[in-house]
Amino acid sequence: MELLKQRIRQDGIVKGTDVLKVDSFLNHQMDVALFEEIGKEFVRRFEGCGVNKILTIEASGIGIACVTAQFFHCPVIFAKKNQTKNIAGEVYTTQVESFTHGRIYDVIVAKQFLGPEDRVLIIDDFLANGAALDGLIDLVHQSGAQLAGAGIVIEKAFQPGGDRIRAKGVRVESLARIKSMSEADGVEFVD
Repeated sequence: MELLKQRIRQDGIVKGTDVLKVDSFLNHQMDVALFEEIGKEFVRRFEGCGVNKILTIEASGIGIACVTAQFFHCPVIFAKKNQTKNIAGEVYTTQVESFTHGRIYDVIVAKQFLGPEDRVLIIDDFLANGAALDGLIDLVHQSGAQLAGAGIVIEKAFQPGGDRIRAKGVRVESLARIKSMSEADGVEFVD
């Protein structure tokens, strides 16, 4: 998706060789017009897959998932990183290690929102080591739902997550795949 790559080149900030800050347009301040184009691209890539639920994890993927869901005409479920009083009843639960926050979260989804009748598309902003995606896939499998695949906005292809998850037979569609990045040279894309 060339529009996204241009935006990463223009406004992304590389820290070291493994941190890409895109908080000015993707995951803190959100460019909703860009999200609309991202949503249209995910629909183009996953049309005909029977998606009736979108699953993401709080918090950065929620905005992208919501805009994408408008094009699929389906609800969004976001896996919560903390049990709250609002979630009563049975839940699916898994553990996810956060690359960004350097900690392990118990991630939950209420069983009433995800079940065997669902065909789920996972949406997230980043894929690096794949821990969040592994956790979301686990929640889908626990529910008995079918996994249509995962739509990722930015994949750090130089980290193992994408290849490892694809090797498990999961369809992963990443809109921008980063081959390498550095403060001196910026971002180099796979495609």
